[in-house]
Amino acid sequence: LQLVQNLMHEDEEEDNRMQNVGEQGHMALLGHSLAAYISVLDRERLRKLITRIASDTTLWLCRLFRWYESGSAYYHEDDREGLLKVCRLVLNTRYEDYSTEGYTVLNSRQPVIYQSATCRPGLGQHLCSQLGLPLSSLCTVPCNTMFGSQHQMDIALLDKLIREDVETGKLPLLLIANAGTPGAGHTDKLGRLKELCEQYGMWLHIEGVNLATLALWEVSSPVMAATRSDSMTLTLGPWLGLPAVPAVTLYRHEDPALSLAAGLTSSQPVEKLRALPLWLSLQYLGQDGIVEKIRHAVELSQQLLEKLKTLASIKTSGVVSLSRIPLISGGSLRDLLGSLILSIVGGTNPLFPACSPFLSFSVSLHT
Repeated sequence: LQLVQNLMHEDEEEDNRMQNVGEQGHMALLGHSLAAYISVLDRERLRKLITRIASDTTLWLCRLFRWYESGSAYYHEDDREGLLKVCRLVLNTRYEDYSTEGYTVLNSRQPVIYQSATCRPGLGQHLCSQLGLPLSSLCTVPCNTMFGSQHQMDIALLDKLIREDVETGKLPLLLIANAGTPGAGHTDKLGRLKELCEQYGMWLHIEGVNLATLALWEVSSPVMAATRSDSMTLTLGPWLGLPAVPAVTLYRHEDPALSLAAGLTSSQPVEKLRALPLWLSLQYLGQDGIVEKIRHAVELSQQLLEKLKTLASIKTSGVVSLSRIPLISGGSLRDLLGSLILSIVGGTNPLFPACSPFLSFSVSLHT
């Protein structure tokens, strides 16, 4: 341990140590240590415990983010990994012999993945690289130039591009849309995009910080439309200030065999322990704590917005309003650890019933 500490701080001055992560951060970090301990339990006890942890966390997240119908969850470290596995799921669904014949079945109809020009840099290229698809399978859709936000996907042009691909024998596979673009925090017209995906039999995946606002009691209609998508990725660590917790991709699919083939589920019980740090952290915060973090972030953003409005060279966009949301009780660190230990030995968890956090705005500089 002393060696690790020396390696971490060998180039730092004595007073420039790693920042304090706080008790809620320690809860998340503790989850990784407990996962290592739990992994050595006997197989039957391990299976029961991880099934409880995974199912509880998934149900909690589905209810919190309004993912009500047949929701499943995949927990992953790389925030791109969920979308990658979803792409594999769609490939297995649309190409019946993909699991046995591999890429050769794609020769008959080349799949196409559509993404907005405002998507994260390199996201589409990463998907093609990992899936073994040529870059010609990636179609980047420009944003509006005349009507609507210049950071939203041009739906009319997307429709045209899809029709052209269909006419040339290609297969529209999946559309990646934004609920909060990386550069400006704008949300695509998700309702209209969902209709387009249904028309062409495409999968709709959504990501972005504005998805966090689904936890609020009142949600703007553009973001609420995200609940109709086929999958969406939630990055709870940055949203709630929690270190080392996994990202989560919620998805809807009724065939467990295809989900297993795509890697969204695993036959290895230990892999389900990825949810443990999040399971502990969310219970520790409780819904009151989550709401408080949302409100605090919004208050800071509103103060910044007021300052920006005084500068003539900066143009600001609208803000997201907050409202009351129903409460889910949290628990103390001691209570939560005791609850987990009871679960390990076969008891119940009384604290966890089986049952955007951000203000987004954009600025444009005028010189």
